[in-house]
Order: sequence, then structure tokens, then C-alpha cells
Amino acid sequence: MIRNRRLRQAFQAAVSTAVLLAAWQFASYFFPHYLFPPVQAIFWRTVQIFIDIPLLIEVLATAARIFGGLFGAFLLGCVLAVVIGRSPFIESYFTPVLVFLQGIPALSWVVIAIIWFHGIEFRILFIMVMTTLPAFTFQILDAYRSMSKDLFEMTMSFRPSAWTLFRVLIVPTIVPGILTAWKVNLGNASRVVVVAELVGATGGVGYQLLLQQQLFDLAGALAWTLVLVLFVLVVQSALVAIEAWALRYRPVSERAA
Repeated sequence: MIRNRRLRQAFQAAVSTAVLLAAWQFASYFFPHYLFPPVQAIFWRTVQIFIDIPLLIEVLATAARIFGGLFGAFLLGCVLAVVIGRSPFIESYFTPVLVFLQGIPALSWVVIAIIWFHGIEFRILFIMVMTTLPAFTFQILDAYRSMSKDLFEMTMSFRPSAWTLFRVLIVPTIVPGILTAWKVNLGNASRVVVVAELVGATGGVGYQLLLQQQLFDLAGALAWTLVLVLFVLVVQSALVAIEAWALRYRPVSERAA
């Protein structure tokens, strides 16, 4: 029995992945390859995307759109969260609007952006910001409000400067919520950007998926999907590493070790 928690999780993930690949490969022997392409065909198509410079540029374009939209929504969300958190009057007006925006599907924003704007990149940026802004705002606002009032009053008793208060109390309080918001919105953004590129772009992973659909090439579609999933996993791992470093002061329980 594997005692190390990380090794056990890695082993379990490897076993489940191997079972899934074996089941898919087994199905490819009994169904046409346009329905269940062999695993090796999907693997080599995925490798081709990484070694072919023009195809890799398509992946990087999608990654840049994801990061651009997330950073834009994050900055706007921080501003809105601070304004709402400091004024109940403003909150009563802004919160219903954000709740309304949160209920609008991504595809609706795609249609609106195509009608409103001409530039492809600005369309995608607009869609990304509008679909992730409410979540960023609410999550950062919740993190800000989770600050202990007793701790705040104790800190204020030392008469700290605004910068010291921000660095010593506010940042450690909101950082966990911010990192959680990034991890949650990253997956959402990767799905939204594919929809936006599928309908209103001439490049990127979403556009390549559209081409594979027109060619009825499932191996290619799965390869592009895997590339996007790998991108999300790599960024998620980076966020987890940043979280572990930023919150290293927190005690670790014996059960989690």
C-alpha cells in the first residue's frame, strides 16, 4: 500500500487513465476509426501540434486570449469588489447587474460581440471579460469580507500605515480567495474561448476544432482538445505551486501530511 499521499494520487490517476485508454483502444477495434480512432493516432496528432510551428502558434494564440481575458476580468473584478465592499449603497445597485450578467450564456455573448464589434481579438476579449467578470467580482468580494473584524481592530490598534495594513492584513486574507477564483475561472475561460473561436475567429484551438469537424476528423479534434486540456492542467499546477508558496506560513495538519 502506498503511504505517500502524492504518490498514491498519482498512481490512482495513472490507473484510471490507463483503463480509459484501454477501453477506447478496445472500442477502436470494433467501430470505424472516424468514430473511435486508435489511441496511437490521437497521440501522434497531438505530438504533431507541438512540433509543427504554425500549429503551435494557434495554441499560443488561444493561450494569450485566455490570459488576456482573465487578467482583464480580474482587474475589473478587483475594482468592483473594492467599490462594492466599501459602499452598501453601491452594492445594492451593482449586485443585481452582476447577477444578471452571470446568467447570460457564453454563446449569447458571442452573438452580441459579433453584432457590436468588428475586430476579432476585441470580440474575444469582450466575451472573455463578460463571462468571467461576475465570478471574479463575487469571489474577491467574499474573500475581502472574510477578514476577521477582531484581527482588523487589533491591527489598527498599532496605527499602521495604509501600505502596512494592506501588506500585513488585507493581502494574506484575500490571497487564498483570489487564487481559488483564478483556478475556477481558468476552466471556465478555456471553455468560453473555444466557443468564441469556433464562431467568430479565424485562428486558435476553437477554429481548428471547427476545421476538424468539417473534415470529420475525430482524431484531430481529440488532439486539439487534449492540447487545451494539457494547457489548463499546466496552468492549474502553476497556480497550485504559487498557492503553496504564498500560503506556506499556514500550519499543515498531520492528516494532510
